Amino acid sequence: MDYKKAMAPETTVTRDMMSLAEETGNVYETVRIIGKRANEISVEMKRELENKLHEFTSYNDNLEEVFENREQIEISRYFERLPKPTLIAAQEFTNHEIYYRNPVKETQLEEL
Repeated sequence: MDYKKAMAPETTVTRDMMSLAEETGNVYETVRIIGKRANEISVEMKRELENKLHEFTSYNDNLEEVFENREQIEISRYFERLPKPTLIAAQEFTNHEIYYRNPVKETQLEEL
């Protein structure tokens, strides 16, 4: 996934949690949904970064050979400039791009 195209803000944004919670009816459930999605995004981003940096892995154990790799630094800077996973997840939630379900609510509805 290209996180740069996520259209999420790159800095912290103050949000009205009550308006975010209108969809679920519960502020804590909303925070949990956004938090779980943020964890998923974070794992994806970390895996992608590790795969890109794996190309630059040196298997030499010689500590005297310390050199600066420009491409590796640029990749790291790119990932540092990306929006934070929580901001991406919150943006996805407000755009209704996250599928979620609550099995407890579903069983309560079935009992009625």
